[in-house]
Amino acid sequence: MATIGFIGVGLAIGLAALGSGLGQGIASRGALEGMARQPEASGDIRTTLLLALAFMEALTLFSFVIAILMWTKL
Repeated sequence: MATIGFIGVGLAIGLAALGSGLGQGIASRGALEGMARQPEASGDIRTTLLLALAFMEALTLFSFVIAILMWTKL
């Protein structure tokens, strides 16, 4: 039964990384398109993008911590 738990932990980390990577890519694409359309607003767009990327990465780190806690319980 422990093998199923290890698979679950691996899936949790993998799906969190996949979701975060996709979300960050989509957000970055939107920010770059916005900067290309309105170069004068690039400072505000960049600040908002970095804040959003930090929140997305924090969720990935939280899921990593939860997966490690699950792994230690196996």
